[in-house]
Amino acid sequence: MRITLIHNPEAGTEGQLSGDELVRLVREAGHSAVYRSTKHADWQESLDEPADLIAVAGGDGAVGLVTKRLVGKRVPLTILPMGTANNIAATFNLKDRALDQLIAGWPAAPRRKFDVGAATGPWGSSFFIESIGIGAFTDSMSRLDARRNGGLAHHEDRDKKIQTVLHILKIRLEGSPALRLKMTLDGRDLSGEYVLLETMNTRSIGPNLCLAPQADPGDGLLDIVLVADHEREKLIRYLAERITGKKTVPELTVHRGRHLRLECDEFRVHIDDAVWPSHGEHPPYSPMIIDINLHPESLEIVIPA
Repeated sequence: MRITLIHNPEAGTEGQLSGDELVRLVREAGHSAVYRSTKHADWQESLDEPADLIAVAGGDGAVGLVTKRLVGKRVPLTILPMGTANNIAATFNLKDRALDQLIAGWPAAPRRKFDVGAATGPWGSSFFIESIGIGAFTDSMSRLDARRNGGLAHHEDRDKKIQTVLHILKIRLEGSPALRLKMTLDGRDLSGEYVLLETMNTRSIGPNLCLAPQADPGDGLLDIVLVADHEREKLIRYLAERITGKKTVPELTVHRGRHLRLECDEFRVHIDDAVWPSHGEHPPYSPMIIDINLHPESLEIVIPA
């Protein structure tokens, strides 16, 4: 197979395979490989070169970056998970698997549909792979970004990184105000006061927060996670359990649909790992109208057995 390997050399913690080592594994499995680092200015041009498969070696940031640029190119992709959270890889059961075994399984691996979310708002139009949301999680992302990841860079242990972020989220959630949101899902009114709204394409987001355990990014539906003010304690309890190492799943309200229309007042929005507006800027004056659905052109992802 002709493989285009897109690699984020800064993903995850120390001890990850280098670009040269990844190329060696791919070629030892009998494939040809074109290597591009996401740190090189011309990496996007490699997506236009002939290939049987685009392999993304990195975390959710790199996977999302590449996936959004593959819409309309009709070439399948796969993931070599090397990040901290690896939420996208986990949704497709590719997480915590040996990289050489994943590579060896590419030729015979089945392909699955991979939906891509699309959101239109005051910022324009954007794709999303994991989720788009408003509320406590978005506020925390904004604050973490403002402090340059809150000093997390010194953590080389994956679990410590995740635990630190979980602590921050829990503290923010406890004091986060409820937001009045006017919205419809496929024409059905879901308006109310919520501390969290996440429109999910994957099961987990952020520090492995499994908010939509039944989400399937190939079913043509979005999973809308809503946490009302009176349900705040459920999410706080879930975060507390995760901090202690328990692999639990929160019992949150989840609606499924194709088109979410949202009207709200000058709140920050996160689109995957990006926050709009960026720190130091202010949202436009209300009301903001946001339309969220799935892009009509889905992708294909290769998933070795």
